[in-house]
Formats: sequence, structure tokens, C-alpha cells
Amino acid sequence: MSPPHSYLTFASASAVAIPRQRDLMEMPDILSGRYRLEGLLGAGGMGVVYRARDLLHEQYSDPDPYIALKMHNETLDESPDASALLYNEFALTRRLHHSNVLRPYTFEVDAAQGRAFITMDLMRGLTLDKLLCERPLGLPWRELKTIAVPLLDALAYAHSQHTLHGDVKPSNVMLSDTGVRLFDFGLGLATAGPLKDLPHLNRNHLNAWTPSYAAPELLEGAPLSAGADVYAAACVLYELASGQHPFRRLPSEAVHGARLERSLKAPGNLPRRCWPALRIALAVDPELRGIGAAQLRDALSDVSFWW
Repeated sequence: MSPPHSYLTFASASAVAIPRQRDLMEMPDILSGRYRLEGLLGAGGMGVVYRARDLLHEQYSDPDPYIALKMHNETLDESPDASALLYNEFALTRRLHHSNVLRPYTFEVDAAQGRAFITMDLMRGLTLDKLLCERPLGLPWRELKTIAVPLLDALAYAHSQHTLHGDVKPSNVMLSDTGVRLFDFGLGLATAGPLKDLPHLNRNHLNAWTPSYAAPELLEGAPLSAGADVYAAACVLYELASGQHPFRRLPSEAVHGARLERSLKAPGNLPRRCWPALRIALAVDPELRGIGAAQLRDALSDVSFWW
């Protein structure tokens, strides 16, 4: 049986990086006596994702025994926080029941290898970063809307469940065969509820924020917030509408950022009525970013006009 084709890219850090050949050669063929690794799907500064075959499911004649298997790369795996960080991601996402959020199957540890990993659905489709490569001038509004509304709905749902994503960017959103899917909560955290008591991990020392999509306050050391997620999503939507990132330079300081913000122009593919909400979501100053994911979703889907 030949493996299914997938365009999944799973990058938890600033830029996609190809693991060193030594890292790939050191990976075992089978993890936990069950999952046979068959190919690398994607890699980032923190994690790697493999296509794997579930031998147990195959034994029972499952016609599609393929899954995705995520673990940390060798560099991060040496950190004492590595397994806890991966478990945080699993614990956060397994409680999210939304059709546009990728949920994991299991969190496991291969005792012989001493490596923790997450198993999840093997998505088939195209991530938004690859879509942007194919559509450098952006998407027409009718097509963009079919991506923007479910993406923002997924983010609004996560926030309603007191869960922050932490790394919304084109490579973490897929147009799959089952619709838009938001994935990779590797930098996420819970703001309330029982998961807030999970061991606190210092994400700043990982230097894992993606500069182009991280809210300016995150780059200056502020904690993750729902507003930072909204800012990142707004950057993605602006890029989908125009083919260009809203800020050619990072708005790293208040004066410089305000100047960049004033120079923003509405993308040609975005209806005029949607621009005020998107512009607010792109505010460099978090105090002026007075819009949530649900409000931005409604503004883009004609449900309400709140300003």
C-alpha cells in the first residue's frame, strides 16, 4: 500500500529548517513497537513531523493506517522542558472540539528511545504558505472569505475555551480535504481552568516566536495574549488578500510601529467595509487592538457591524 500524499508542513518556530542528516539517521524505524516512520513531512526550529504507519491498525486491515507523528527535534529534545512542552500542546488541543482545529490522538513516550511524541490525523491538503507561493497577488474576496471565517471561528472557539495558540502563521493553517484546519499549538497556553495549573514553561528562552507574525509586544517580552493571536491572524489575512505582509519591516518599537501602521493601505481584494476591523486588529499598540477573534470573524462574515 502506497502512502497518501500530503503537503503538511509543521513549523513551530521562526523559519522552516531542514534537520541535519545525522538527526534523521538517528531516528528509529519504529516507535513504541507500533509506529513505523516512513518519511519527513515538515520541520521547524522546534519540532519535526513524520508520516507514520500504525502497525496495529494495519494488523486489523485498516485501509488507511497512516498518521502524522510529531516530536521535538534533537536540539530541543536535550532541554529538560522538552517533554513537558510537548505534553502541554497535547493537553491543550485534546480538549478543543472544533471542526477547524486539528486534534491529537495520543501522547506517548518510547521508553527505549526516551522520546516523547504526539500522534494525530495525517492531513491532506495545502498549507497557506504554499498557497501564497502559488498565488503571489493574493486571493479574490470570495475565496479569501472561505478561509478567513473558519480560521477566525477556530481561533475564537479556542479563546472561548481559555486557550491561546501562540503561533498563528500561514504554515500552521491548512486547506485540507476536510476544510480549513488550524494546528500546532506548541507555543500555546491556557489562561484559565485546570490546564492553567500545568507546569509553567518559560517560552521566551526558546526564542520561538515567529517575528513576522508575532505581535510587537511579544518580541519585547510581554506575555502571550488573545490580542497577540488576533494580530497574527490579521497579518495572515492581510497577506492572503494582497500577497504581501502588512509590514515590510517589523514594527519593533512604538514610534516606528505607529509610522508603519499609518502607512497601511486596504488590500485591493478586501471589501471596504471589512478594512476598519482588520486595521484595528493590526494595531501595533496592544491597547489599541480592541477587537477579538469573534468580532473580526463577524465583521468579515457580514454578521454585525460593531464599530
